[in-house]
Amino acid sequence: MKYFSTRDKSQKCFALADAAFMGLAPDGGLFLPERVPQIDMARVEESAAVSYADMAIYLAQSIFDDVDAAALERVVRDAYDFPIEMRELGDGLHTLELFQGPTHAFKDFGARFMGRMTGLLNDGGKLVILTATSGDTGSAVANGFYGVEGVRVVILYPDGKVSPLQEAQMTTLGGNIHPLKVKGNFDDCQRMVKSMFRDEALRKKVRITSANSINLLRWLPQSFYYFYGYYAWKRMTGRDNPEVVVPSGNYGNLTAGMFARRMGLPLKGFVAASNANDVVPEFLQSEVYRPRASVQTVANAMDVGDPSNFERMMQLCGEDITALRSEVRGFSCSDEEIKQAIAEIYNKYRYLSDPHSAVGYLATKQLGVDGFWLSTAHAAKFGEVVEPVAGVAPELPKSLAEAVGRERKFTSIEAKEEVLAAYLREM
Repeated sequence: MKYFSTRDKSQKCFALADAAFMGLAPDGGLFLPERVPQIDMARVEESAAVSYADMAIYLAQSIFDDVDAAALERVVRDAYDFPIEMRELGDGLHTLELFQGPTHAFKDFGARFMGRMTGLLNDGGKLVILTATSGDTGSAVANGFYGVEGVRVVILYPDGKVSPLQEAQMTTLGGNIHPLKVKGNFDDCQRMVKSMFRDEALRKKVRITSANSINLLRWLPQSFYYFYGYYAWKRMTGRDNPEVVVPSGNYGNLTAGMFARRMGLPLKGFVAASNANDVVPEFLQSEVYRPRASVQTVANAMDVGDPSNFERMMQLCGEDITALRSEVRGFSCSDEEIKQAIAEIYNKYRYLSDPHSAVGYLATKQLGVDGFWLSTAHAAKFGEVVEPVAGVAPELPKSLAEAVGRERKFTSIEAKEEVLAAYLREM
């Protein structure tokens, strides 16, 4: 399998390692596979009945067909040593819990796979993983790459705009993890990271790649859990062809589902469920794409005003807005609605939901979705939002409690490209 840029009409292709270690394509686009492997759904369901890892091995080997099969199996089994569960709340409502990994966020699925694949593909040279986060990406990437030989991780996160637990997870590991607290918002962090990939002089001195969902090694494995969600929902309900509600910020998660659907996964479609940062839901209604500065909300991992993966969404639909609208519905809500949803979920079902997953619940209820929503983070990561409205404090998982108690170490920087470039040169 080779990979081409979303911006390259000639579809010049790159090998896996080249595309992965570049992060962004030379023209600034995002990489996509040159072809979509077609999946045997009977084999998916058969292997999913054994374990998530067994199912993911089949899918990974279908996509990354030029990687040694035995080595790829070791990567997958090591990455996915934690549970995944479809939960029925009641009243026919179902959610796929993606937060039972080591950092208690769905991004463990992409980051742990990428960390291990990077170690496998790296030729021994020094590599800098450069990533921006609006919340959970940073902690997942830090965990996924912690201790990987030859790799240093630089994480940019916006000052005052991530939860205390998220910051603790990013800033207490030490070792090869280098957190940068940026005096700005997520869009500033993302802009700074993208500018480094366009800086040819810097890239001649520093070998960098990204672990955001712009990187295909982070993005593609997120397609795997849609297959598992389909299997689990079908087994629990006896129904087929579900619609999946995806709490969305930078849209890597949703576009991974779109790719899974093209691989042969029988999904009806998706709901792009957003908070007040509703650039994509607005586009689906107006057909006008209007990126803008993000606004801060209680669902901070979704506070993205110019989502990178919009390019992948359009490319996967052949740049056809009508095709996209037939596959994806939009939904957005306010902070007050999110808080009310958290309270409602607990009062009705005695289930604690984090703010992002509560957006998925709201979309499911208000749009009458026949399917399930993705629960993307453990409620304890947002206890400062959940406890006041639910009236009960989420219990801290052991790993989160340990992170809170450790000393935090980070470097504060201005939201300027030249400041980040100087930091990378001096590392």
